[in-house]
Amino acid sequence: MYYVYVLLSKKDNKRYIGYTKNLKLRFELHQKGQVESTKDRRPLKLIYYEACLNQQDATHREKYLKTYHGSMFIGQRLKSYLTG
Repeated sequence: MYYVYVLLSKKDNKRYIGYTKNLKLRFELHQKGQVESTKDRRPLKLIYYEACLNQQDATHREKYLKTYHGSMFIGQRLKSYLTG
């Protein structure tokens, strides 16, 4: 399985979207500051993830979620969570 995930930075309140084969390990690396793109945006919270059967599906889903329409999807999906 591959996972597409969304992190929320508690520092700047912005989202980070990525994919991985090992979600637990990848999240730990983000939390420890070992991922270049998020090390200055910690602390981070895992707010959403999806499981995909293969890497190609995960990369396509990641790319979609990074688009305007994908961002709107995440916003609608997590509407009550993100607005409190």
